[in-house]
Amino acid sequence: MSKTLQHILVAVVLACIAAFALASDEKKMSRQEYIARYAEVAVREMKATGIPASITLAQACLESANGNSTLARKANNHFGIKCHGWKGKTIRRDDDEKNECFRSYSNADESFRDHSDFLRYRDRYAPLFELDPTDYKAWAYGLQSAGYATSRTYAASLIRIIEEEGLARYDQLNVEAREALPPTPLKAEASAAFKPLPGHKLYTASLSREIRTTNGVAWISARNGDTYEGLAREYNLFKRELLGFNDLKRDEPIHEGQLVYVEAKKRESARGLEKHVVEEGETLYGLSQRYAVKLKSLCKYNGLTPASRLQPGTIINLRRPAKR
Repeated sequence: MSKTLQHILVAVVLACIAAFALASDEKKMSRQEYIARYAEVAVREMKATGIPASITLAQACLESANGNSTLARKANNHFGIKCHGWKGKTIRRDDDEKNECFRSYSNADESFRDHSDFLRYRDRYAPLFELDPTDYKAWAYGLQSAGYATSRTYAASLIRIIEEEGLARYDQLNVEAREALPPTPLKAEASAAFKPLPGHKLYTASLSREIRTTNGVAWISARNGDTYEGLAREYNLFKRELLGFNDLKRDEPIHEGQLVYVEAKKRESARGLEKHVVEEGETLYGLSQRYAVKLKSLCKYNGLTPASRLQPGTIINLRRPAKR
């Protein structure tokens, strides 16, 4: 091959590399373009869950490098959420450790929705929803304190993006939309005192011990020495009936302070508690008792059995799954 031809080939290769690099640069989204593309999605998620749209957009910008990260481009993962019990498609990337597992979505909307669920239905983030949805600074520092990211400047980074891009404007919902926001997770789960009126089946029993309700279902806190047989007599129930209310097939010892339902649990959880993100050591039975939902309903909604072992990070449906 002549030197002239070699020079020509080298020039062609360099030109191709330069053209490819230029094309790659042109495909990259600016932060403003990214926000314009996904602002509507963030507002939709705010209306559905109560998470400030400004926080969602700032997190997405930061975690996905304005939609240009490998995770965003190849897996539609805009928030860097790792697998943690994920049953869908996955992708492997180096992060805190090499070859870590990340969630992969069919489209960006799924990623934004999963991010909302990740915050809304995880116990560690529940206190954030008590904050004013327009207080993006409190939300940013709350996320950092709850351990969303390891960076000590995470909150400051979110606030800087929000203020540079004026994202707080997306948090301004009209009165109707604001009133339609779901109850906060803590309010939705909170128990209430129950004072039955004379003539109610639980009235006499309520005179000797406190009765409370969760999800509209009455329960008592067991005392030292309580048994299901004794409680059944106290509440004018058959023992097997009381055991059934608590999803038990046989008599078991009761410990002091244990929650015991004296009415049948419901088929679905309270509004605002559609799902639960599993923490270490949790069981399907424990969630059934916590949310006053029949164990067989939870099994049905999640394709599980009462004995299924739950992996931390797994999302459990507490109501019949509905599309949003």
